[in-house]
Parts: sequence; C-alpha cells; structure tokens
Amino acid sequence: MKKTKRLGITIGIVVVLFSIGTWLLLGKWMTDGQKPVANGSYEYAIVLGAKVNGETPSLTLRYRLEEALSYAESHPNVKFILSGGQGPDEDIAEGEAMRKFLVERGVAEERLLLETESTSTYENLLYSKELLPEDVDALTIITSDFHLARARMIADSLGLETDALPARTPESVVAQQHIRERLALIKTVIIGK
Repeated sequence: MKKTKRLGITIGIVVVLFSIGTWLLLGKWMTDGQKPVANGSYEYAIVLGAKVNGETPSLTLRYRLEEALSYAESHPNVKFILSGGQGPDEDIAEGEAMRKFLVERGVAEERLLLETESTSTYENLLYSKELLPEDVDALTIITSDFHLARARMIADSLGLETDALPARTPESVVAQQHIRERLALIKTVIIGK
C-alpha cells in the first residue's frame, strides 16, 4: 500500500512539473514570436481579423488596426492584406470592417487588399498568401501580441518568411487569451494548423 501511495505522489509531482514546464515554454514561445519587429523592409503586411460587433471592430481588432495605421503612416511603401471572413453574428466581413476603418483614417484604397473568406488563423494566412504576387514570400504579420507566435508558425509552414508587429491585448481579456492561445499553440504544433 505504501509503494502504491508513493508511486501516486511521484506521478502527481511529475505531472505538475511537466504542466508548469509546458506553461512556461509556451509563454516563452509567445514572447519570442513578437520578434523581430517589423521595420518596413517587407512590401506586404497582413492584418489578422478579430471580432466585429455589427460593423464596428472589437477592441482587440481596433488595437490591431491602430498598429496597422501607424505602420502605414511610417512606411508608405507597404501594402496591407486585411484578412477575416464574416461570422454568424457579424454584419460584415472582418476584412471589410478593417478596410472601412483604415480608409476613414486616410489610408489609400489602392494599398489595401481584402481577404473575406477565412474563418481561422490558418485560413487567414493560406487565403492571403494567394493574394501575394508569385515572387513574394515574405510579409509582416500584424496581430495581437499573444497571437503572433502561432500565426508566424503557421506562416512558416506555408513557406512564408515573416516579421512581427504586435498589437496590445485589451486588459479585460489578457488572462483568457493567454490560456486559450497556449492550448491553440499545442494544437498547431500537433496538427500544423
């Protein structure tokens, strides 16, 4: 009986240590995914979609768009792919909501390419890659800080070289998104999407 109890405690300790180690490793990946920071050297940047409330970008999406707007102003040579389809509770596609936001703030339409069919990060990148000229295999990814590691991992699997432009995460969802993203990273490592 004592050996069984000791074995159970040992297994419990191993599981806890493994879980803590995995949590820390995934956190490091999430931090490392934010580098190198974009410097305008790539001709194209992709803004990954997020929730739209009716036709209005959610706070998460607005933060991504504010990063894109600032980047557009400082790098007038860069074109933007605005990637995101329409969810069942959204009045327009995320890509279209992003276009409206940026155009209303002075970004020229000819700098914007729309991808409005995707429903996941994998599809964002896969469908957006089809909009790139054939000789382009590198781009900047603009998305929430927590999301960059997975997005870049998927881009790499699609043969795209990337740099990063991290957008801040709304305080109200930081904990939730960091837990969710760690689980999503595990899924991406296992199945590649």
